Amino acid sequence: MPESHAPRFVHLRVHTEYSISDGIVQVDAAIARAAADGMPALGISDLANLFGMVKFYKGARGKGIKPIIGADCWITAEPDRDKPYRVLLICKNRQGYGQLCELLTRAYMENKYRGRAEIRREWLTAESASDLLCLSGARDGDVGHALAAGNTRLAEQLAADWSRRFPGGFYIELQRAGHPGTETYIREALAIATKLELPVVATHPIQFARPEDFKAHEARVCIAEGYVLSDKRRPKDFTEQQYFKTQDEMAALFADLPEALENSVEIARRCSLTVQLGKNFLPLFPTPDGMSLDDFLIQEAKAGLEERLAQLYPDPEAREQQRQRYEDRLKFETDTIIQMGFPGYFLIVADFIQWGKANGVPVGPGRGSGAGSLVAYSLKITDIDPLAYALLFERFLNPERVSMPDFDIDFCQDNRYRVIEYVRERYGKDAVSQIATFGTMASKAVVRDVGRVLDLPYGLCDRLSKLIPVVQNKPLSLADARDQEPQINELMNDSSDGESIQELWSLAEPLEGLTRGVGMHAGGVLIAPGKLTDFCPLYIADGEDATPVSQFDKDDVEAVGLVKFDFLGLRNLTIIELALEYVHRLTGHRPDLMSLGFEDQAAYQILREANTTAIFQVESDGMKKLLKKLAPDRFEDIIAVLALYRPGPLGSGMVDDFILRKKGQQAIDYFHPDLTACLSPTYGVIVYQEQVMQISQIIGGYTLGGADMLRRAMGKKKPEE
Repeated sequence: MPESHAPRFVHLRVHTEYSISDGIVQVDAAIARAAADGMPALGISDLANLFGMVKFYKGARGKGIKPIIGADCWITAEPDRDKPYRVLLICKNRQGYGQLCELLTRAYMENKYRGRAEIRREWLTAESASDLLCLSGARDGDVGHALAAGNTRLAEQLAADWSRRFPGGFYIELQRAGHPGTETYIREALAIATKLELPVVATHPIQFARPEDFKAHEARVCIAEGYVLSDKRRPKDFTEQQYFKTQDEMAALFADLPEALENSVEIARRCSLTVQLGKNFLPLFPTPDGMSLDDFLIQEAKAGLEERLAQLYPDPEAREQQRQRYEDRLKFETDTIIQMGFPGYFLIVADFIQWGKANGVPVGPGRGSGAGSLVAYSLKITDIDPLAYALLFERFLNPERVSMPDFDIDFCQDNRYRVIEYVRERYGKDAVSQIATFGTMASKAVVRDVGRVLDLPYGLCDRLSKLIPVVQNKPLSLADARDQEPQINELMNDSSDGESIQELWSLAEPLEGLTRGVGMHAGGVLIAPGKLTDFCPLYIADGEDATPVSQFDKDDVEAVGLVKFDFLGLRNLTIIELALEYVHRLTGHRPDLMSLGFEDQAAYQILREANTTAIFQVESDGMKKLLKKLAPDRFEDIIAVLALYRPGPLGSGMVDDFILRKKGQQAIDYFHPDLTACLSPTYGVIVYQEQVMQISQIIGGYTLGGADMLRRAMGKKKPEE
């Protein structure tokens, strides 16, 4: 590499929007700035978390930049816990990443104080942190605190202690970000580094991308901490210098300390973290007597099918007539599941569903494409015979497109937690957690938040927020709202509050869409093979009943190979359970729902009258209108009504065709004689995605796997596919 192009500096301290309390740099924006400046590597160091790790890792590698993964960690101060200090821990490699995950998880689980997840100094040993580098935290580290207090001797002792904990991996950190006392700190820190023969490194604490974003960043800090911007007493921890500086700017800033600049590049060279993405790691399902997963799946599915056939066809002669098509379908499915490597997934799901059913937890009969699997029906994961309703296995698991199967499983809302507890006991507490979600600052909320920190009247902010139009349950962005709602511009330009509103808008725009807080995914549960911290760290919110969640969202946990199981809580199942208990108390008899047929006209009468409040998926006003119009009198009509009540069919005339043909008021057209069997249940109207797949198989000669790819492309409206 020619000398002129050799990198002179690498940023190791970017606080992205995932620092939550401070930092408004979006991950992609940080990567773009590093790329534009020719930096070969870039390091993020969010505050006590790795929330943005996967997005940063993927984004940086996609732009040819080496991702450096670290965390700005709180370290517990004794005896005064109100004055913790900070160090930057950076992963040298995959082992170091595992160590950092373990340390951060332990901080959240065992050592939270006033909302801070703190690492204890004694946890950091030459063994537990062998593959981590440690930067001293500059003014915010304990060495910096001791120097600020005028205690040079203590500062030396602390630096020597860190050096023992991180042999060859501890750096004295120097920063020039415009804070008072900076030069005194640098002079004294250099003296300690020289005396103890420790390397020094220049870093720059980045909180925002451009100098002009300083005020928006201050607003974000005030939103997180509950201050008003104009409050003279609020802590002012950040300066206008904390933007993303170029290599030229950093070289000028530390022109007197070239070795400190060189060491930032040297640290980037020392770190090479590779995380395997896109491969799934299923938990190990315990099989009896060392039997293979494949053989156990086949055995369980065959035994389950025998039970199901006995229920479906009580007459032995009828059962034998039907047996062959069920056995052929079962063999095709088990072969596909085994070939794709998913027998463990089916066995795990079957195990916790069967436990739920055996332990008084009402479970839904199955929903979504998973109902197309005969193996799922045989293992009692679902309670719908897929052959009776022409449901296709390929829509659930496509042998031509490898992706994880995904059952949506409904549990009674009040008992869902018991099934999760069972899974914790079965696979180990360290292996099971729920999944984080990240709430963002949407336009309506950010207007109110910024209005509050600017100390504007509540009524004004409320009015502005309400002026932002909502389209399909989502508020428009601030830019689109201005285009579409003329009153916003009128208020900005003509009213007495115009200047205040313009300031509010200019601060709200850079904050819009940023991560605001951490929540919990409604249904997702992770089960890892071994410890979750081998894959990602865990987070726990403040509060007594808080549950551990992954520090990655659902897309990122799947990217690092963890498998998500959907445990959805459904209040309708709780209502049905209460009704069954009520019948039992009144009559002494508890009905078995699964043995009831689908012929009871009194049930259809309730639907025809649209008396459907609290009945799952048919309780909205629009659905009630459709039920009255369609007047269902057979089970197929209920299936159709759920598929027809969607924006596409409602706007296309399909619904009217279906109703007129059902009532005999319109001729039925099957397009082609070969499609009669496939389209007769819906009077020739193409209602279901399965029908799209069957038509492409019958007319276009597709395999069902290929037909599923076509269905997906149609669903995404991508003509080029």
